[in-house]
Amino acid sequence: MAKYFLLVKIFSRAKGSRVTRAAAYRAGERIRDERTSESYNYSDRKDIVHSEIILPSGLANHPDMDWARDRAKLWNAVEKAGKRRNSRLGREVLVILPPEISAAKRTELARTFAVELAEKYRNAVDFAVHEPREGSDQRHFHAHVLMTCREVTPKGLGTRTILDLSGTERRARGLGPSKNDLLWVRERWAQLTNSALLEAGIPERVDHRSYRDQGLDRDPALAMPQKVFYGRTPTRQNPRRR
Repeated sequence: MAKYFLLVKIFSRAKGSRVTRAAAYRAGERIRDERTSESYNYSDRKDIVHSEIILPSGLANHPDMDWARDRAKLWNAVEKAGKRRNSRLGREVLVILPPEISAAKRTELARTFAVELAEKYRNAVDFAVHEPREGSDQRHFHAHVLMTCREVTPKGLGTRTILDLSGTERRARGLGPSKNDLLWVRERWAQLTNSALLEAGIPERVDHRSYRDQGLDRDPALAMPQKVFYGRTPTRQNPRRR
């Protein structure tokens, strides 16, 4: 049965996050963090179906955007741009993919979502589709959608996306609270998922709203353990001293 699950996670320097490590884990690659000289190697992962970096359509084929199409260069640029101790480095949207649709359609669904996020926020969106690990629930297909918190330009990272502006900055631009954007993200994922289910001829539908908002007298579902999605310790190589 199709289910709705969406979790937003922030990577910040204040919490000791390394967005280079996060990107390497999700894409199953080896990335060296140029700021710290640490290397993170997940190239032996077998559960990654697809990974891809999406840019805003007006920049996707721009010759000066090669830096953003390279995963290691992109996330190292983000690490270098986050100069403050509390810098926000990235934002992840983690979603469940319907097991009822084909593998190709699951990847297409995740890509469509990534494209819409890149268009709306003018950032780079690095998504990876994962299949269930051996020994886990074989219905847990999911996608990690990792977003830069700054817009991307041919000259590098630009200003913060509207999603990552402060409340004061949003009010100055005539924007509502950032909660509105997050609600849009949640609703849009439900809409895209339901479109994919409809296209596949599957009658089930998902709903991003709480049971209360749906008018249902039902206890909340149990939270899904994060170990379902984050189950391995990083392979970390000590930096070389020069």
